[in-house]
Amino acid sequence: MAKYIMLSSLTDDGAQTVKKNPERIKEVNKDIEALGGKVIDQYAVMGEYDFVNILEAPDIETIARISVELGSRGSVHIKTLAAIPIDEFIARLK
Repeated sequence: MAKYIMLSSLTDDGAQTVKKNPERIKEVNKDIEALGGKVIDQYAVMGEYDFVNILEAPDIETIARISVELGSRGSVHIKTLAAIPIDEFIARLK
C-alpha cells in the first residue's frame, strides 16, 4: 500500500474535544481504518501542525476520501502528502 503523511491542525472545536476527551484521537484512527486506510505511526507536535500521522492507503482516491471525511467534521484542518520511501525513490532515479 502507498504511504502518506497527514499533517493536521486542530480547530478551536477540535481542541476543546481533545481537551475533554484525549482518547478521541485514537477513535479517529478507527474511522480511518473503516474508510480503507491504516495509521502506521502518529505524533503530537509543536508548531504549525498539532499532529503528524503516517498512513497507508491502497490508492490516492482512498486517502483523498479519508482527508475529505475527516476535514468535513470541522474539528481539524488537514494537509496530506504522498510519501515515497527513500530506497524506492533512489531506485526510480537510476
